[in-house]
Amino acid sequence: MVGWSTSRLAFPDPGKVTDLRKVLRARLDEGINVVADCDLVTGGTGLLGSHIAERLVTQGRRVRALVRPGSQTAFLRSLGVELFEGNLADPDSCARGVRGVKNLYHAAAKVGDWGRWSEFQTDCIDATTNLGQAALREGVARFLHISSTSAYGHPRDQREPIDETAAMGQNLWIWDSYTRSKVECERVLWNLAESSRLPVTVIRPSWLYGERDRTTVARLVDRLRMGKVPTIGPGDNPMSAVYAGVVADAALLGANDPGSVGEAYNITNHGWITQRDFLNLFAEACGAPRVRRKVPYRLAYNASFLLEAHGRLTRRPRPPLITRYATWLMGRWLEYSTEKARTRLGWEPALSYRESIERSVQWYLESESIPTLASPTA
Repeated sequence: MVGWSTSRLAFPDPGKVTDLRKVLRARLDEGINVVADCDLVTGGTGLLGSHIAERLVTQGRRVRALVRPGSQTAFLRSLGVELFEGNLADPDSCARGVRGVKNLYHAAAKVGDWGRWSEFQTDCIDATTNLGQAALREGVARFLHISSTSAYGHPRDQREPIDETAAMGQNLWIWDSYTRSKVECERVLWNLAESSRLPVTVIRPSWLYGERDRTTVARLVDRLRMGKVPTIGPGDNPMSAVYAGVVADAALLGANDPGSVGEAYNITNHGWITQRDFLNLFAEACGAPRVRRKVPYRLAYNASFLLEAHGRLTRRPRPPLITRYATWLMGRWLEYSTEKARTRLGWEPALSYRESIERSVQWYLESESIPTLASPTA
């Protein structure tokens, strides 16, 4: 960050002032606002990133979004967000994007669990590495990383909620690129924190939904209306799903809490809800019939494995109707504890499941069209 030491009263050296002016002029010529009181959001055109940007603007913060050329930026523009076009796979874009930044909210990642490993390497791991190193050189006050409960891997079904002390990368599968990328991104940042003191805080949400969801809400609502959504298994298992807006609230709390450097927080639910009740709240919100059909978990998992195998062999660019990951998200018996965020950050979900689902469905129904290519992710 640009500035002079305030440790003692003294006039700055004239030569240094000239150098400083040159730096400021160069940065202004690049279109970068250099006042070191700006927050940077990556993934701002996506679901969670847009909610983080919205929350920051509401709190009176100046916000910059690092976006790819050609991205859909209408919502960010409506908020008055400063747009900086770049590519996280390019170290120079990252270096220029973080200039003058106080807090960095890294919400960008490859969406969905389908794709080649090279895509996850570039869009997730390389991007996080470049951004982390740029933030370290710039001296940002906080690097708030949006990870996922998927960083825990695929823990066995259990009744005890999983907290932040659980091991990363448990029981990884073949073709498990999404989960592996979440593990590796965290590893990159924790290594930078340990070796170079990068001030990292990690938020681990579960399956996200909300306004501006271009992946799962549309697909779920459309299939509910056609009566084609069953529960995976009996439907009485706990559902880990969370509204993007309340995750954004947690991100801001974590980024601005001095005691949260080096900490991770699960942000995964609004309280206990079963898979069946969760799906029926969506059905009710869109006027669809209640979900009554059931598919045995093992049957759904095996079928999704075969569909994935066929897709891999034929090099399908789009995901199959259902993947193992989506099956596991819906049908597993797992909970993630949010107690740490509640006690240390004072985080509480501002909306109930009913309220947040109604908002999400209403937004979708009022939208002209939303692509529906990706499976739910967490």
